[in-house]
Amino acid sequence: MSLLEVKSFAVGEWIAPDDKARMIENAVTGAPFGRAGNESLDVQAMLDHARQTGGPALRALTFHDRARMLKALATHLGKHKQALYDLSFATGATQADHTIDIDGGIGTMFVFASKGRREMPDSHVYLDGEVEQLSRTGSFLGQHIATSLQGVAVHINAFNFPVWGMLEKLAPTLLAGVPAIVKPATATCYVTELAVKIMLDSGILPAGALQLVSGGLGDMLDRLTCQDVVSFTGSAQTAFKLRSAPHILRNSIRFVAEQDSLNASILGPDAVPGTPEFDLFIKEVQREMTTKAGQKCTAIRRIIAPQAQVEAVIEALSARLAKTVIGDPQAEGTRMGALVSNSQKRDVLEKAGIIGTEAERVFGDADNFDVQGADPEQGAFLPPMLYHCADPDTAVRIHDTEAFGPVSTIMGYRDLDHAIALVNRGDGSLVASVITHDPEVAREVALGAGAFHGRLYFNSRDSMKESTGHGSPLPHMVHGGPGRAGGGEELGGVRGVMHYMQRTAIQGSPDILTAIGKKWVPGATEKPAPAHPFTRTFHDLEIGETIYSDPRVITVDDIQHFAEFTGDTFYAHMDDAAAKRNPFFPGRVAHGYLLLSFAAGLFVEPNEGPVLANTGLDTLRFMKPVQAGDSIKVRLTVKHKTPRNEEYGEVRWHATLTNQNDELVAEYELLTMNAFAI
Repeated sequence: MSLLEVKSFAVGEWIAPDDKARMIENAVTGAPFGRAGNESLDVQAMLDHARQTGGPALRALTFHDRARMLKALATHLGKHKQALYDLSFATGATQADHTIDIDGGIGTMFVFASKGRREMPDSHVYLDGEVEQLSRTGSFLGQHIATSLQGVAVHINAFNFPVWGMLEKLAPTLLAGVPAIVKPATATCYVTELAVKIMLDSGILPAGALQLVSGGLGDMLDRLTCQDVVSFTGSAQTAFKLRSAPHILRNSIRFVAEQDSLNASILGPDAVPGTPEFDLFIKEVQREMTTKAGQKCTAIRRIIAPQAQVEAVIEALSARLAKTVIGDPQAEGTRMGALVSNSQKRDVLEKAGIIGTEAERVFGDADNFDVQGADPEQGAFLPPMLYHCADPDTAVRIHDTEAFGPVSTIMGYRDLDHAIALVNRGDGSLVASVITHDPEVAREVALGAGAFHGRLYFNSRDSMKESTGHGSPLPHMVHGGPGRAGGGEELGGVRGVMHYMQRTAIQGSPDILTAIGKKWVPGATEKPAPAHPFTRTFHDLEIGETIYSDPRVITVDDIQHFAEFTGDTFYAHMDDAAAKRNPFFPGRVAHGYLLLSFAAGLFVEPNEGPVLANTGLDTLRFMKPVQAGDSIKVRLTVKHKTPRNEEYGEVRWHATLTNQNDELVAEYELLTMNAFAI
């Protein structure tokens, strides 16, 4: 069988491996499978192509344009999943593993596409936080904005997730408007290469937006600038070597790392045998030990159970692990495939040997286990191996050695404080899980262990049917952790996008802030509406367009009728003497919601038109009470516009209610959906 020639994609061309390429083996058979690497890659030309071609093309698009691009890419990848599945079996992964890697990666792109449309503007500037008033009258204001970095993101990915590992970095990078150079781990780079080829062949991406290095990066990292980002997933040793390079330090080049992690799972003191939580705990640990053959950065490495339950956990977990069928990942019934390579198998055995100096192996024998449909001597197979540490307080290596495979160690705790101390011995982890039905246990662990973990996963009988699992990073939440875990925060929705943008404080007048952010700021110039704004389509409306209503007098009869009609007979609206005893009211006052209702009547256009629906109010505040005899009037200004689909968009209106003395009575933002055409 001919070897697979894994190519790089540089400056618009596919480049084959050279005579110094590294050999890749089939994880299942141990046989040579492919070659990758080319030392003659022109890395400077790649960087220039990304910065000069890919970057400008991406930055010319709005966040919504980029979000639509991500959705199209995810849809296109979804149509070619089978080819990715078929190739991925050579990595030792099962079909269930493919679902996590391939489907999970595609799903992550869809989430970022959705968040880009829902949480970011159809513009080029992201507004980070609210406007800050820096002067007495409001003529000088400040706001934080984020704009696209004008460099390139270099993604260095691990071997265990050749698709998800790429896409979870690529999605926020492209959404930020930054081109990427992807460098997958050589052992599984052939799967990444196929995914990249599928995306490039779609024609969806601008030229220069995505390049691929199959093999080594050469001196690329020494050519980066302050506008570039390195996003790394891998070992702590490699991360330290890369991030401490003088060029990286001297130029303050952003370095995002997700690295080694001694993740743990705590069995709550209430989760005794016979409870749903105990059974759930056993299921979660078994799944994390065997999924991807334990080759997950979030896998459970330390099992922390009440001392009285340790034997029960060992017995139940061993029984469940014994049912795990190991073998050819394509064979029917296989539940755990091979490790990625025989060198990885040797590394796991070496690390397991270190753990074995402080713990007793209580399940799994690497020299005696069954493999279905494959040769255990040739393929990179190992059984799940469970260790028990009787004295975790004096032990050191079980808390600092990660065997990146199907290996985990159980240890007992005396009380919850002891459990928290043990889980924190990992010196910074991506995730810790706590299986408990006691909310107070969860709170205590959150307070005691939160500082050492990027994510805390709590599960119980109440959430177990819909929970995503200890080991599943989600694009909505940050994925990273302090200390040993690298100090990074990937994913996390828009937080992940911000890794590839620069936060800048801008200061100036309301007109300046409005022009930069494309969002009207109170105090900025108002534009007289040429017609009632509710008669104008989404595209016709302009930011700052304003109308003023006629005044309306509030009467006692209005207040009385509203109270009787709604049932809101709160004393401040009904009893003048009681209202005067309240420090907030001068006497009997109008209902706040009466004022809002009258305000709507003052500015609404009743006839059918482009306004399709009122979808809500935001930031409502009542500033001054209104009594019978007072009048109110409304100012309504177009604050912001956001397209939602091909037919309509959301208009955010700034509304203020003032009284007969022009004093501010209430302020809020009205949301409507407006048609593009009528």
